Amino acid sequence: MLKVAITCNTKGTQPAANPEDEAEFDSPETVQAIADALAQAGHQVEIEEADDELPQRLLNNRPDIVFNIAEGLNGRGREAQVPAMLSYLGIPYTGSDEVTLAAVMDKHNTNRLLETYNVYTPVSELIKAGVYPEYIEILWEIPYPFVVKPNSEGSSKGISDSSIVNSWDELIAALERGQAGEPRDMLVEEYIEGREITVGILGNGPQRRIFRPMEVIFNDLSQPIYSYEVKQDFRRYVSYACPADIDESVENKLIEYAKNACDALNIRDMARLDFRLDSDNQVYFIEINPLPGLAPGYSDFPMIAEYNGMDYTALIQAVLDSALARYGIKP
Repeated sequence: MLKVAITCNTKGTQPAANPEDEAEFDSPETVQAIADALAQAGHQVEIEEADDELPQRLLNNRPDIVFNIAEGLNGRGREAQVPAMLSYLGIPYTGSDEVTLAAVMDKHNTNRLLETYNVYTPVSELIKAGVYPEYIEILWEIPYPFVVKPNSEGSSKGISDSSIVNSWDELIAALERGQAGEPRDMLVEEYIEGREITVGILGNGPQRRIFRPMEVIFNDLSQPIYSYEVKQDFRRYVSYACPADIDESVENKLIEYAKNACDALNIRDMARLDFRLDSDNQVYFIEINPLPGLAPGYSDFPMIAEYNGMDYTALIQAVLDSALARYGIKP
């Protein structure tokens, strides 16, 4: 039996004037579901809120390993905060390390890196905080529409139907909305009209498992986008197909891109990657989440695993076992 601590940011424990402020946080029910799955494997489980007192609590009651789902509280490197602390304290933990988590929060730099690994990404331009350019040179090479989104957010925060723009005026309006209140870098990229596909990754090295891709099928086909609002009420807006109804060659390309991205970014234990297929079945990488949501019956990652024959309890235990193997710790 191991002593396992779950580090998390839980909805409702931090004041939030805007629901999106807690978009990446986990519900108490999700945290408890993870705890129950780990307890079923015979581990002693404790839940630790990732607040200011977390370091001292972990030092006072040091776990054998941490199951980390903490999203962090402030700044564009927030997802790296708890892993950096755990690395400093020498406490093993699940998931990617602080370098990877900080790096992938920057979508623009992630895309530039993956292009060197032969992974197609949409044409894009980074707009620095507070800058409203008279023109964006690279974007004139492609036709509208564009997608405008925050460069350093997850869980589709800051993305809505109005993020798809079809004119210069709409582009400037979207940039202004995105930087209202707190100026932040914005990413403007070509909108890939086509099918939305997501791929789940579990494990490391030769034991890594790449689940068969899942398609997100939009009920409304007028410029579908997997926005924050859609994810909050997904049963109304989308359905899912896994495995996706795609040619074997396309599935192989998705798996190749997913593997290349994980290798390039040093992903550990788990991740979810989002892609788009255009009308010619060209695969475009859209985003990677090395700290995917684990809400049972809601989050894409456990949904993909279940479609691929792995139930929720087995998935959570497999994530932990993957980390234990990396550290050479026996369960």
